[in-house]
Amino acid sequence: MDIRFLGGAGEVGRSAILVNDRLLLDYGTKSGTPPQFPGDADPDAVVASHGHLDHVGVIPSLLSGDARPSIHWTPPTREFALTLARDTLKLHGGTTRCPFTETDVQRVTQVSRTHGYRESFEAAGHEVTFYNAGHIPGSAHVLVDDGETRLLYTGDFHTEDQQLVSATTARPDADVVICESTYSDVERGDRSATADRFVESVERTLWDGGTVVIPAFAIGRTQEMLLLCERHDISCYVDGMGKRITEMLIHHPEFLRDADAFRRAKSHARFVTGRDGQRKRIAEQNTAVITTSGMLHGGPAMTYVPAVRSHPTNKITLTGHQVEGTPGRELYETGSAVIDGRSMRVSAQVEQYDFSAHADRAGLLEFLEDYADARVLVDHGDRCEAFAAELREDGFDATAPALGDRIAL
Repeated sequence: MDIRFLGGAGEVGRSAILVNDRLLLDYGTKSGTPPQFPGDADPDAVVASHGHLDHVGVIPSLLSGDARPSIHWTPPTREFALTLARDTLKLHGGTTRCPFTETDVQRVTQVSRTHGYRESFEAAGHEVTFYNAGHIPGSAHVLVDDGETRLLYTGDFHTEDQQLVSATTARPDADVVICESTYSDVERGDRSATADRFVESVERTLWDGGTVVIPAFAIGRTQEMLLLCERHDISCYVDGMGKRITEMLIHHPEFLRDADAFRRAKSHARFVTGRDGQRKRIAEQNTAVITTSGMLHGGPAMTYVPAVRSHPTNKITLTGHQVEGTPGRELYETGSAVIDGRSMRVSAQVEQYDFSAHADRAGLLEFLEDYADARVLVDHGDRCEAFAAELREDGFDATAPALGDRIAL
């Protein structure tokens, strides 16, 4: 087996791995100004691990010209990827930030093939099987067998149950493991304790008469927050792309930890239409608002944050990692941020909670315990080489490929 790292090696973003020059695993975007894309590829088939922008963001570009590779994913991943592609077109269509066209996105629907977990299928001459990765609905570990070597591409995964999805439990036999390492230096502690602190903080603000703005990623985090609010009977609205994703997931109950609880959460929340100044009126209510974007890049949060910023009774609760240089990171560290081109001082309380859908260091090591005899290739992280060195000290055959590396197995 031959593997080329076209993206995602030594970095978080633009994941892309080419197997035997024929099968492409993921093809994502690295956010930034300008965004960065993986190396060129002309595969016979594409397999997507899950529907986040850094893993599926530029898949439509593979269908420009005469190329028509088949695309394989779970049903939720297909839905998420198409939604993200259309959103990218809306934001950046016709610019260098968007390397594909509406026609390319339409072609994706023509070559798409969906598969459930543990249902083996053929792609570019390889046997491929998806296993639940516990990251977001439809996320998958990808097992690739070319008849000689069994490769397990972990994708992004979590070893602890979330409100929305169950933890990964699958450990299929593999000769080689390409393992993500996003939080290889983080010991997160008990997730339920984080949820309890979050709920207590939100309830305290509502009791005091304030408004809570909860910036959240549209795919996964918004729905996690909805479930927490329903479970604790917290009045809430939901706004932004998360509304569409929530509607989609109602149709894929088999990819949820508790489909009944999810339906109750959806019914519990009020969905914002955004018409006739509705957002400004909501911001004056004694309620919680779950809204994109998670790092305050844009979206309805650009209305809510300025609306609540002046009163210290109000609160902004960041629910995910804030990348350096983003308005969310600036707000958390300095108490001010550039919102819609204006520098704003925020008197409202600002808090951050780690609801990450990635395994932490303990989770990564727990997962890899079952692969002590396999070769481990560490990717998708800011300290891949350091983590690989630590694994070698523990007796693993581990390395951290560099961007563009070709490895023969």
